[in-house]
Amino acid sequence: MPKIHAVSTYNPPVLLSQSEAEHFVRNIFSKKVTQLERYLRVFENGEIENRHLTMPIEWYKHDHDFAERNRLYIEHAVSFGMIAIEHCLAKAGGVSTKDIDAIIFISSTGISTPSIEARIMNKLPFSEHVVRIPIWGLGCGGGAAGISRANDYCIAHPAAKVLVVCVELCSLTFQANDFSKSNLIGTSLFGDGVACALVCGDAVMAPSRSPLPAIQATASKWLPNSEDVMGWAVENTGLHVIFAKSIPSVIENWLAPFVEEFLQANKHTLTDLDHFVAHPGGKKVLDAYETALQIDPQLLIPSKTILQQHGNMSSPTVLYVLEETMAEFAKKGDTGLMAALGPGFSGELLLLEWK
Repeated sequence: MPKIHAVSTYNPPVLLSQSEAEHFVRNIFSKKVTQLERYLRVFENGEIENRHLTMPIEWYKHDHDFAERNRLYIEHAVSFGMIAIEHCLAKAGGVSTKDIDAIIFISSTGISTPSIEARIMNKLPFSEHVVRIPIWGLGCGGGAAGISRANDYCIAHPAAKVLVVCVELCSLTFQANDFSKSNLIGTSLFGDGVACALVCGDAVMAPSRSPLPAIQATASKWLPNSEDVMGWAVENTGLHVIFAKSIPSVIENWLAPFVEEFLQANKHTLTDLDHFVAHPGGKKVLDAYETALQIDPQLLIPSKTILQQHGNMSSPTVLYVLEETMAEFAKKGDTGLMAALGPGFSGELLLLEWK
């Protein structure tokens, strides 16, 4: 079965504390949003301490059209993505870009044709025959979905080495003139992040004798008629976030049956799990995981740590949690469940076993 040989992450250059973010929002919206102080409680209650941004904080105080935002997205997605790829391949024992068979590129915070991985391939020495699989629009669910699609590719091609590259520059979508509650909540949650994973088929030797997560099984599920739960409204000024109040309740009512059916089909139960590699969409999302699945809160420590240190970075976030789990918690024989939810409304699950 395919294994995840390495995961790397890259933090964009500007570090912003949650208190600085709250101060920024108070200054921007103080005379434009009624009951602002009540809404600002989300900054304190969200249990986020820091997040990383692509641009200096002054940039976000001014208006920017879609063209400028997207130009910056392309420029930085390429440069940050290159760094994450090089770090990942180094962690995998010095794998060459020329040996990569496929690249799955995941993003939802900008658009580019040719897509970002093609632009990266013109700067790093990839093979001319690498298979490109760009995926757009999965949002927070994209990181787990990317690993699942890499697994599919490696099952079909056991000697394949596949890169999954997730780049989300959420801060470039910030709208200084959007006074909606969704925009305020999004501003309290989202940061920028980049992650890269190397997934290899059975015929590829592991870089070391250290245990690696093997992908035992995957599952996807979507909720019909739920397009308005989360997503983007595309307007002249760019992407405006859509959040429904129902997200925590949707997770509580919909996720548990999905997880239980998936684990049962693979002869496991929730009590078998040593790790829960969960995308931390926010504190309420993590609380909903805990309530819906009735799992040991200790299993959510890596997800809570990443949320505190980075906020919600959309698709890369679950790979940050996976990197933390692989480095600090996992040992041979452990079983883990990787989970992420995103627009659609949809979810992705992966059953992992450290071998």
